[in-house]
Amino acid sequence: MIQYSFSLQELEYYLLVLVRVTSFLFVAPFFSMSGVPARVKITFGVFVSYLIYQVTMPHVYPEYNTVVGYAIIVLKEGITGLLVGFSANICNSIVLFAGRIVDMEIGLSMANQMDPTTKENASVTGMFYQYMVLLILLLSGMHRFIIQALVETYELIPVNRMVINQEKMLDAWIQFLGDYIILGFRLCLPIFGVVLIVNVVLGILAKVSPQMNMFAVGIQIKLFVGLCVLFFSITLLPHMADLIYTQVKIVMVSFVEAMMQ
Repeated sequence: MIQYSFSLQELEYYLLVLVRVTSFLFVAPFFSMSGVPARVKITFGVFVSYLIYQVTMPHVYPEYNTVVGYAIIVLKEGITGLLVGFSANICNSIVLFAGRIVDMEIGLSMANQMDPTTKENASVTGMFYQYMVLLILLLSGMHRFIIQALVETYELIPVNRMVINQEKMLDAWIQFLGDYIILGFRLCLPIFGVVLIVNVVLGILAKVSPQMNMFAVGIQIKLFVGLCVLFFSITLLPHMADLIYTQVKIVMVSFVEAMMQ
């Protein structure tokens, strides 16, 4: 018969670790997808929390006097996990942004469909980019990296030591928004550039022969050229995934630094 005893203080500390881990898994990429069963998320969160609980010894127990004080600590741990997981998840929106630009250029901006993983409307090319990039990131071990990053947050932000620096957090958001636009255009630059050349050629032809209906012809030409460039630019997907991987590291570090004392 197995007998395992623990103090109430140890239980309270484990529950605080569980709150941060489950909050992280609720918004983190890969783990937050609707295709992952809720029981799997809960079981995985409990298991990872126990491992982190054993790794972070010796424990520094938070001090509080009332139930309200403990509730405030729980709230702080939940916010920490949400911000760390959200910092890794928002980088996926760069791929969707690039896909929307591509669809707007080739004439598929109205062809939106429901993304089963996020339950939001997404463009056709955006979903293609997102699934391919997520697959490459999964094969490259990004899921292990974000779990390792979560474990390292306990060294940088111990339990009940989270303090949001407003200036650093604002700088982190501004830096991400700037990289969001730059990386989005870098990802869709091949198709954007080719379609731009096609538009210039169509504009010249419209001036040379006004009797031709360039609007009707241009829609078909841009769609055909865009799909051809999309097919030949598939080899750039590993480079796209590498950019997103690097951006995830940058954003997570900037968000964690904004929560350190």
